[in-house]
Amino acid sequence: MVLASSSPRRLMLLAQIGIIPDRVIAPDIDETPVRDETPRLYARRMARAKAAAVPCPGCFLLAADTVVSVGRRILPKAETADTVRACLALLSGRRHHVMTGVVLTGPDGRSTERLAESTVIFNRLTQDQIDRYVEAGEGQGKAGGYAINGRAAGFVRFLSGSHSGVVGLPLFETAQLLRGFGYSVP
Repeated sequence: MVLASSSPRRLMLLAQIGIIPDRVIAPDIDETPVRDETPRLYARRMARAKAAAVPCPGCFLLAADTVVSVGRRILPKAETADTVRACLALLSGRRHHVMTGVVLTGPDGRSTERLAESTVIFNRLTQDQIDRYVEAGEGQGKAGGYAINGRAAGFVRFLSGSHSGVVGLPLFETAQLLRGFGYSVP
């Protein structure tokens, strides 16, 4: 099993269901959205691109990509404190969607994919809450500028869908894909 990801959260999530990849390879791809690309199509395309970027003949290869969106607007992976702040200000008191595309390629080269979509509503955030979250540094490097499995859990008023999908890998869907390809999932 090879995990095509640079996300330590995906590795942690797989461990929750008893799967420890033999190798983890961070794919090097261009993650720029295509003009007028919907968040769903973007999540699927990125997961496919990550899978294609990691050669793994004869093995199981798992790739995923998580996208946070407000309407058709794809929020960035927040690399700076300013981007985290802007994302949280946009998400404050609003409904947003988190989509994670998952691609599994089997040893025979066949490939299958799923898209898990969750709806999240944040409470209205005060400027102080946003400032403290930004100071903690937790949102940097995360899609949409937050980590639901950390301090941002206190912002969530409503969640419908896959909690693990919002973290970065929908475990139910991933386990189903693996079982469907004959991979032993505990």
